[in-house]
Amino acid sequence: MTSVFANLDPATYQPHPLHSSERMWPETNCYVDLWIEVLASLGVAPEAMLGFTLTQEFEGDQFTFFKVPLEDLEKLYGIRCTELAIFDTVEAHVTEQIGRGRLCLVEMDSYFMPDTRGVGYRQDHGKTTVAINRLDLAGRSMDYFHNGGFFHLDGEDFDGLFQKALPADSLPFLPYTEFAKFPEKPVEDRVLRSKAHDLLKLHYGRRPTINPIADFARVFPAQVEAIAERPFGYFHKYAFNTLRQFGANFELLASHLAWLSPEGAFQTPIEQALKISETAKTVQFQLARAVTRKKFEPLKSVLDPTAEAWEELMGALGEKLD
Repeated sequence: MTSVFANLDPATYQPHPLHSSERMWPETNCYVDLWIEVLASLGVAPEAMLGFTLTQEFEGDQFTFFKVPLEDLEKLYGIRCTELAIFDTVEAHVTEQIGRGRLCLVEMDSYFMPDTRGVGYRQDHGKTTVAINRLDLAGRSMDYFHNGGFFHLDGEDFDGLFQKALPADSLPFLPYTEFAKFPEKPVEDRVLRSKAHDLLKLHYGRRPTINPIADFARVFPAQVEAIAERPFGYFHKYAFNTLRQFGANFELLASHLAWLSPEGAFQTPIEQALKISETAKTVQFQLARAVTRKKFEPLKSVLDPTAEAWEELMGALGEKLD
């Protein structure tokens, strides 16, 4: 076996609708985005896994970098995902697992990934997770899932990712790697919806006890004032780990609830989740202006609608899940 999903071609690949350019947040974070595309390629609904978004918290300096729990992947889809020990070359381990029909998720350097052109490619070294579908060692090329798509790279980029240019006596960096074992056949949609509903109840019980957006709003202006004293590039990192994380998180929650109940049983929670997402997008632009102009007073109340929407969302959802 030379690839896990044999019928995929980066040149003709169509991303899942959760990555549509018409969404408020077409991309969320590398880990969740990757799983959306992998699950779609497996032939199952990625929307089913998104109940865990209810558990997102404000961690004091950032919002939870939301990741699908591995136990959820197993309960919903029968996918067993765990850490893969790396003691030989990365490519040797990946080749072995592809031969067994398993997909490896590897932390790699976006500096060598052409799909990040204009953002990180050949500009910044950044840690990101990819899932390698096909690996050609002789041809120095690979096809991989990353963010909201499926891509190809080769040549010098391949050499850079796999550290081929290191001096002979250098110790290579051994990245954190997971590998996914897939079931013999995809789970039926009816069963998937039932399991997803059970997990939604579970994650609702794990929701934060303190409104995370209100918690964030209390420190937001002071954090932005401090950011304004740093190089502007830091703004993007801060916005990604705060506004984008909770904005994208709640747009995905809305999609999860809409998929779980096509008849509209969760309409009010969906509306509130989308309100949170849309407001986060707007505040991101206001944040950029505040940093540029060094005027922070308007930021004191801009998150109030999102904090109120979080309370309404959780209250309305609780009534539906009782």
